[in-house]
Amino acid sequence: MADAKVIPFGEDSRARRGGSRSRTGGRGRTGPGGDPASSRPAAPAHGQPPLTPVPEAAEVPEIPARAAGDREPPARDGVPEPAAGPAHALGDVADRLLGGPWERKVASGLAFLRRRVTGEYEVDEFGYDAELTDQVLMSLLRPMFDTYFRVEVKGIENIPAEGGALVVSNHSGTLPLDGLMTQVAVHDHHPAGRHLRLLAADLVFMLPLVNELARKLGHTLACAEDAQALLERGEVVGVMPEGFKGLGKPFAERYKLQRFGRGGFVATALRTKVPIIPCSVVGAEEIYPMLGNSRTLARVLGFPYFPLTPTFPWLGPLGTIPLPTKWTIQFGRPILTDGYPDEASEDPMLVFNLTDQVRETIQHTLYELLVQRRSVFF
Repeated sequence: MADAKVIPFGEDSRARRGGSRSRTGGRGRTGPGGDPASSRPAAPAHGQPPLTPVPEAAEVPEIPARAAGDREPPARDGVPEPAAGPAHALGDVADRLLGGPWERKVASGLAFLRRRVTGEYEVDEFGYDAELTDQVLMSLLRPMFDTYFRVEVKGIENIPAEGGALVVSNHSGTLPLDGLMTQVAVHDHHPAGRHLRLLAADLVFMLPLVNELARKLGHTLACAEDAQALLERGEVVGVMPEGFKGLGKPFAERYKLQRFGRGGFVATALRTKVPIIPCSVVGAEEIYPMLGNSRTLARVLGFPYFPLTPTFPWLGPLGTIPLPTKWTIQFGRPILTDGYPDEASEDPMLVFNLTDQVRETIQHTLYELLVQRRSVFF
């Protein structure tokens, strides 16, 4: 063992690669024929087993890159690659929750917040905020429309794709949720994504928080001047001529239309030459079954009525939760007004006849929808 020679670490691998250094670390010597001395196989040291050359590593095939948008990693030799990790799974969850690529949703939300903080958004002379309505308010109303009331929309194609139109609807439900649901129906289901500008009563604009939200949603005062201005600009305007008489009628009179007033909405349509779209809403009558009306409390609070329902005011705030009825909103065929002369709006008999025609169309459609309805809740 005294003659054993210690081979420095890594020297044998350099010799096999044909390096120019000798086993002792000096410069290589050339042997006969000019071959480097280091290229000859070194003799194994005394007592050491012969060194076996290490075969060259086989070429590893390149793993194909995963295409953008692939949900599952590509398989290699029949064995699927592992998932990209927690970040990839988190992105998939965010996509499902946000309804699309979450990066774009987050970027859009941050841009929206920046515009709100800096004031870089527009409202019209009536206070309508289109961006806030599209991105926030409609998003808050949509779950109630799609999931809670499960609203079915019919005849949306009767609303024109462009130009002014007057949507005339029945009104019911104790609270004006039917107007909000009709707004969502027009916005989400019309092929052109049109906005419904509702005409509201004075009381709506006297309540502090309700006033601001109504203006942002595009509501305006129910007067002929505002309605005519919107229609001349090519807006879709919604009116509910029954007013508080329809909204606060007893449950025993459900789906029986009240008076439509003196027909001011018809005169406005005649002046602006826009079509009248009758609209019938079924399902709103049962969300707050109004069994009574406390007129004393209504006078004290300044309300047109104070409803007494099976749950309100007996259950307190819980009594304000509407019943999850099944709704249907149907838009009827338009009643054209552009064929009448300019002075037609001043003819009281013509205005009365058209008003009665619109009312009878809505009432008849309500009866048809009630016959087709299987249940109040399904």
